[in-house]
Amino acid sequence: MMRSLKSAWSSGLLPPADLRPDRLRGIAEKETGLSIDTLDRDHLEAQLAVLLPALHEEARLTDFGRLVAHGSLLKVMKERMWFEQLLADHPEIDRIELAPPIFVVGSMRSGTTRMQRLLASDPSHMALRLFEAQCPVPGPRSMAVRGTRKPDPRNAQVGRMLKLITSINPAVTDIHPTGPMEFDEELGLLEQSLSSAMIEAQRRVPSFARHCEAVDQTPAYARMKQLLKLRCWFEGSDPSKPFVLKTPQHMQDIAALHTVFPDSKLVFLHRDPVQLVASGASLAWNQMIIQSDDVDARWVGQEWLHKTHHRLQVVRDVRTRIPQALQFDLDFDEVSADWRGCIKRTYAFLGTELQPQAVSAMAAYLDRARLEHGYSRHRYRLEQFGLTAGEVRERLADWCEDTRLEQETCAA
Repeated sequence: MMRSLKSAWSSGLLPPADLRPDRLRGIAEKETGLSIDTLDRDHLEAQLAVLLPALHEEARLTDFGRLVAHGSLLKVMKERMWFEQLLADHPEIDRIELAPPIFVVGSMRSGTTRMQRLLASDPSHMALRLFEAQCPVPGPRSMAVRGTRKPDPRNAQVGRMLKLITSINPAVTDIHPTGPMEFDEELGLLEQSLSSAMIEAQRRVPSFARHCEAVDQTPAYARMKQLLKLRCWFEGSDPSKPFVLKTPQHMQDIAALHTVFPDSKLVFLHRDPVQLVASGASLAWNQMIIQSDDVDARWVGQEWLHKTHHRLQVVRDVRTRIPQALQFDLDFDEVSADWRGCIKRTYAFLGTELQPQAVSAMAAYLDRARLEHGYSRHRYRLEQFGLTAGEVRERLADWCEDTRLEQETCAA
């Protein structure tokens, strides 16, 4: 692969993997024919000012990793330009009134994907397909097929991306089974503001991670809300149907989420912290080795122990400032043992009627997931990442004491 990349660069078939912001912006302006980009620009520039040095100095990227980083940043800049042009041409987009989304909130590997996809199976809800989440702004080629029966080219684009990732490390899609048409998390919408936790889960960029933990991400959530309106407009969807959204990033940014979506109901998922850290570290390590050949598993373990602790602590503190009527708790094992009962209780919390066809659709999703994806294939051990169960439980002791769930969740 590296030979092919270097050949493509030297022949001019691919642009060099240039991570300078002025160069990236120049390419984006040339390829889009646009130069506007004013929404939350100060926030974007502040994110870039920390991210780019981290990519150069900390991430230990291979040539392929640099190419991926270049492509990701260029994609964000182009999509921002298209987005602002769409808002200028179609001011009705921003006037759309969205129903308050339902947010599934939990640590990485706490069962949030399963819960989101269960709720999203209900036709009275909306959710983003992976291709919409990864490419949230329809470019000119997508706009050309809007309102027709022709496939959206973003679908094939994301399919090619998944195929490439799987060819490099098949474990990634074993850990998080997905596909272009699967319901998935809105990381790509937050990445439009370079606020996505996806960046730090794919690359070793600790300075950027600490920056994102410390800085108010409200501008990123405000843009995410606009992008949800854009999706409704593009698809002609009914905005009175609530989106079902989820991503672990919401834990550390829950104050920003609640500021932008003050009426949204929050379904919190919990899991044994040892499993959270081990599984989260495994996912991050398997993603990082795609873009770097110098990934320290022990560092990943310590980083994901920190991330888990930080996010749990933020949620614990911020939840006291959110109305209790907007909050509901479920346990990973509880959902595994009795998903139907958990769904009934969740709908009672949401204040909506659970229809038989919704339950049937949820059961069909679970059957298909077991058949097609085989969730049991993800294998990991805490010791792979230089950690012990005792160390994890000691670091997360405060959360274990304060959790609203049964104490055996944190028992040795």
